[in-house]
Amino acid sequence: MIKKHLAIALSAILSAISFGLPATARAQSTSDSNQIRARVQKLAMSKGSQVQVKFRDKTKLKGYIDSVDPVSFTLRDSKSGTTQSIAYSEVENVSKSNDGVSTKTWLILGGVAAGAITTFLIVKPALCDGGAQTRRIC
Repeated sequence: MIKKHLAIALSAILSAISFGLPATARAQSTSDSNQIRARVQKLAMSKGSQVQVKFRDKTKLKGYIDSVDPVSFTLRDSKSGTTQSIAYSEVENVSKSNDGVSTKTWLILGGVAAGAITTFLIVKPALCDGGAQTRRIC
């Protein structure tokens, strides 16, 4: 009986604590803003590359950096062509967008193709004429 009352009291205390505490928003420090500003300036140097901006509210935008200002930067949407001014304090991360095929994928595809060609060159003669190397198709 005591265990039951203790469990109820403990769950009530935990519920009161969890509902009573306000949600704390992480304020962005100036060093975070400076790091993001430096990253944006570095990505803005390559005009043809598309970037992905991840905001603090977990939304994402893709586009091209048009201009860089001391407190914000302008992002041009890749689909609609509209521009939007974005403050550094709103941004969690800025990275180069990887819409194309990655280098790792190209290496895997190349390895598979080389393996298929090698297998064809070794297995085909063995199956067609008992291992003799001929140049014609059997």
